[in-house]
Amino acid sequence: MAMKFMKGLEPLGLLALRAVLALIFVYHGYPKLVHLTAGMHEFFVTHGLPSYFVSVAGILETFGAGLLFVGLFTRPAALLLAMEMAVAIWKVHSVHGILKVSEYEFPLAVAAGCLVLATVGAGVLSMDDMVFREGGKVRWVAKSSKS
Repeated sequence: MAMKFMKGLEPLGLLALRAVLALIFVYHGYPKLVHLTAGMHEFFVTHGLPSYFVSVAGILETFGAGLLFVGLFTRPAALLLAMEMAVAIWKVHSVHGILKVSEYEFPLAVAAGCLVLATVGAGVLSMDDMVFREGGKVRWVAKSSKS
């Protein structure tokens, strides 16, 4: 009985996950686009990344957040964001080794949330559900009238 009730809340759970991840990504991505500093470029270079990756990360995080929030192209957006978090863990947050989990637990949790959305999808409370059917076929197709 409880499991059936919880299954009924799945759309709200996916909506909450998308909204929270969108908030996190826009909080971290928007400053990379609007308040870009030499310090941000230096931070990326210090960790072995090209300085232009600041802008790439800012665009991916800000626009990816928007896509997650409305639930449009959720699977590819979430997959790209999960991959970005994996790179951040690898290049920035795990410099003291994989066993120092406390240094990368936040980006790991964000990456896991994105991986869930990439595999499960946005749910029925999303633009993806309004536009696409299962199997990726466009739902909004004009029906022919029969005479």
